[in-house]
Amino acid sequence: MSVVSHAREAAGQPIPLRHDWSRSEIEALFALPMPELLFRAASVHRQHFDPAEVQVSTLLSVKTGGCPEDCSYCPQAQRYHTGVQATKLMETDAVLEKARQAKAAGATRFCMGAAWRSPKDRDVPKVAAMIREVKALGLETCATLGMLTGDQARALKDAGLDYYNHNLDTDPEFYDSIIQTREIQDRLTTLEHVRDAGLKTCCGGIVGMGETGRQRAGLLRTLANLPSHPDSVPINRLVQVEGTPLHGTEEIDPFDFVRTIAVARILMPRSMVRLSAGRQDMSDELQAMCFLAGANSIFYGEQLLTTGNPDTERDMALFARLGLRPMQVHVDAEHHDHPGTAHVDIIELPQHPRSFAA
Repeated sequence: MSVVSHAREAAGQPIPLRHDWSRSEIEALFALPMPELLFRAASVHRQHFDPAEVQVSTLLSVKTGGCPEDCSYCPQAQRYHTGVQATKLMETDAVLEKARQAKAAGATRFCMGAAWRSPKDRDVPKVAAMIREVKALGLETCATLGMLTGDQARALKDAGLDYYNHNLDTDPEFYDSIIQTREIQDRLTTLEHVRDAGLKTCCGGIVGMGETGRQRAGLLRTLANLPSHPDSVPINRLVQVEGTPLHGTEEIDPFDFVRTIAVARILMPRSMVRLSAGRQDMSDELQAMCFLAGANSIFYGEQLLTTGNPDTERDMALFARLGLRPMQVHVDAEHHDHPGTAHVDIIELPQHPRSFAA
């Protein structure tokens, strides 16, 4: 970041969005002393968001397991023995009932995910029906279904989908160490189809998979240099599931995770930066540091319940201790993209509720 940018940041002036970050610039941010890095990230955060607000979201896996891909972190891959039982796509009525429960519990967005490499054309009308019905309840809609063609993306947009989640996962240099059944370009192409269809994007990655600091910088560089910054940037911390190739990987240092959050906030100042998979194993103190570093979105609760469960109670207790409050989102059945709306997508598995990254 240039001296001029530092001066504008210190003066509270908006810094122009950039899409030309170099890896060396990003590595230099990672190398800053922690107090300086947190100060810069918090300053950027305050320019675009209320630092006392955190967005919360609810989820549903509408089709679990049986995925033919070989993502080394994922228990839904059918080639790994993780105890996840493959299920068929849920019926629309069952999804709608879960959406009603989510709304009653205070959710403003409902996220639907299916463990596909990519949906078949015959599956798209079924998912589109779910989207239309959920949106009619006055909820924002999001989905993560794997790779999409341009026609599929447009069909989901026509059904009323607001956001689509498709992560890059890791640095292009490290990608084939984690996934070999598709290439990083496949993911970039899907994101292009999603943007061209007029959908908002949710796109981030996973850290703690054995990547180097240089490769973490490379992941954030790729995200920040997309044609438009993702509206939501989930930063997942690897949840190790027995039976997957990454089980037993050395865990990422908690401070390195905080640094990743802070640098993501600086590079993508107007995006929602989300604490995603792995949060259940984070201490309250680590989560507090992430909020200071610019995270302003979380996944809320492990199940779709109309009453609080221990996880949601823990979140609200932490919010109270930190003086934080859930971000209020005003939506209706016709116009869902309101200024200030926070956008979050995450899918967790009922069998392994901490094991899926989004």
